[in-house]
Amino acid sequence: MTLNPTKAAQQLLAILAVLVLGAQLALAAPAHKVAIHVNQDDPATMNMALNNAQNIASYYASQGQEVTIEIVTYGPGLHMLRADTSPVGDRISAMALEMTNLSFSACENTINGMKKKSQKDVPLLSEATVVPSGAVRLMELQQQGYSYLRP
Repeated sequence: MTLNPTKAAQQLLAILAVLVLGAQLALAAPAHKVAIHVNQDDPATMNMALNNAQNIASYYASQGQEVTIEIVTYGPGLHMLRADTSPVGDRISAMALEMTNLSFSACENTINGMKKKSQKDVPLLSEATVVPSGAVRLMELQQQGYSYLRP
């Protein structure tokens, strides 16, 4: 059986193209992503969530890898992001300045419920981003490949 040199060269080029594409995909692998869920008005739980975020970020930085972290609050956990009641507000401000890969989501449903109950505005920390629903936000993040963590 004789091998056609042109066909052999085409097959070799195809194999090399697959290898190069595979290498590019491996290098462009998405960063690690984690959603941390806080739904308790408990300083220990809030601090644990922040500790988890710091430890996760430190670990991946030590590995030379990127990580994206989003802390999602709703229900009583919204107090974590309330400017008037957060027991961890100063820590959040400091961490947000140090960690550009960390974000905080506040549930609009919970905000509206708290406003209705207290008949007052619910001031949030400047680091908080309002999302329509904390529960839905967690679902969306998991659909986008985020790992889920609840301290």
